[in-house]
Amino acid sequence: MTPDDQVHGLSPQVMYEQFWLKEADQRRKMRMVKAAAGLVVGILLAYRFDLPAPPAVGLAAGLLVAGADMFWAWYSYEATAVWRGRRRGEVITGKLLRRKLRRLGYQVLDGRAVPGQASIDHLVIGPGGIWVVDNEAWDPETEIARYGDRLFLGEKYGTKVAKALVDASDSLAQVLSRESGIPVTIEPLLAVHGGRLRRTVTAEGLTLLKPRLVARWIVRGPRAEFDESQVELLARTAARVLRRMS
Repeated sequence: MTPDDQVHGLSPQVMYEQFWLKEADQRRKMRMVKAAAGLVVGILLAYRFDLPAPPAVGLAAGLLVAGADMFWAWYSYEATAVWRGRRRGEVITGKLLRRKLRRLGYQVLDGRAVPGQASIDHLVIGPGGIWVVDNEAWDPETEIARYGDRLFLGEKYGTKVAKALVDASDSLAQVLSRESGIPVTIEPLLAVHGGRLRRTVTAEGLTLLKPRLVARWIVRGPRAEFDESQVELLARTAARVLRRMS
């Protein structure tokens, strides 16, 4: 059986994991080469700047390089965990939102169905406004970018993804405004797990960013000024009118 036969029919996620395991020996060999280079550079720098115990300095530099390389390899692999189905993006983002926003007076509702629209992973309501936050995962090679006014996910347009969240946010804003008596607007955000995204991309009414940046974006970009009673009323109204997803 040829290597092509072995991978034929496998999902991209399974193929990624198999290649990752096969390349483990090569990564270890390259790590040893990098550590050796770090050792030599450390010794040379120690002699150059008259540092004590050049061999010890070189050894420390080599170990530091090896440790950094090991961490980067682990981080790169872990960044694909949601895409590979090993972790759930909504769980990761939900924990980050609660840890960073609750103490600031924000409330987070998870897994809600917007009437007539798609379900949403998180609804954030707080002093600065209201945000819909969803989660998506792409493979490590998918570049997420804006060109002109269009959103691109790799070589494909991201219009369908953006429109679904923008429409859900607009529909929910109408429902909450009507049911609570408080005029609201809602900003849609998409927490991106995997893919190639520098920091944030805003296009076609949607902002895409890494999960760890979502709470910071919300705090730094208020859209409204709600007092504590309004936040409570909006949260209760949302909990009442939005069906919780199982």
